[in-house]
Amino acid sequence: MSQAPGKRRKSRELAMQMLFQRDVGKQTPEQVRQNFWKAREETIDADTRGFTEDLFRVATGREEEIDALIEQHSAHWRIPRMPAVDRNLLRLAVAELLGFPGTPVPIVINESLEIAKRYSAPESLSFLNGILDAIAKSRK
Repeated sequence: MSQAPGKRRKSRELAMQMLFQRDVGKQTPEQVRQNFWKAREETIDADTRGFTEDLFRVATGREEEIDALIEQHSAHWRIPRMPAVDRNLLRLAVAELLGFPGTPVPIVINESLEIAKRYSAPESLSFLNGILDAIAKSRK
């Protein structure tokens, strides 16, 4: 799937929002899909929505594997103790690393940090970067 960089970031942001909604709302992936797209007032083009859905599908379908990788590389941090935005950004990035190996690792990490600048606390950037870098190095 070929998309402009801005559309891919939009897809990543939307997928992170879907993961956040699932996490804090305790909804099934299907409930999130139905409610999330129904609530969107903006028009989302098919490519953006498609990549969003692909990311969300990988993140929810491989959730146990993703959470295990995050916990393995986040010294002294259990997933439930992480801020909700941070844990879902990590889940999103790891899902992309696992499910879309054609995307260069630096792009996945940089995009995650750019999204974190918008949705997370400033002090979370080094935390997220460290965990994602450790996960990426372990997968080589």
